[in-house]
Amino acid sequence: MVSDVLPCYVVCDVSFSMTGHVDEVNAGIREFRGVVHADRRAAAEVRLCVVVFADRALVLRPLSPALDAAPPVVPRQESGSDFGAVFTFVRSLVERDVAELKADEIGVRRPVLFFVSDGRATDQDWPRALERLAESPARPEVVAFGLGVVDRQVLERIGTSRVFLGGDGVRLGIALASSVARMVLRPDHV
Repeated sequence: MVSDVLPCYVVCDVSFSMTGHVDEVNAGIREFRGVVHADRRAAAEVRLCVVVFADRALVLRPLSPALDAAPPVVPRQESGSDFGAVFTFVRSLVERDVAELKADEIGVRRPVLFFVSDGRATDQDWPRALERLAESPARPEVVAFGLGVVDRQVLERIGTSRVFLGGDGVRLGIALASSVARMVLRPDHV
């Protein structure tokens, strides 16, 4: 019997400033899938969605079992990193996915949103969009992961749960796996 599922959203900045870090993002997603594969409980409970964004957001991999393969993340030749638009997009996506799971009579844990970026937004109104995401009925727990030359203050503002920095030697796959493990293993996190 499957326990409540954990929707996990990996939201990756693929703007021009992140071009040199896309291989690390893909390696991290593969490493995460390996960790999930090794844990029977996580394999049964974790659903993964990958969203990429620059000037606009796009679902690269819809919410599905974490063991399913994901297409590779590729950079875009767009200079913008519109955080406000992606937070608005992800709020709608998470609310829709949670509603669909509940309609299928599947129990749902509080979603986790794993935000991967250098923290260099090109829009000014993103904090309000982040607030609306936090106020969403789904209340996703947000973890930030910084790659490259990061704006730590921005990432700390986004990562309401935790913040990891690749520059500190933390690998993306391990940070994602440890964040998800906290959610799967904490029964109070429903």
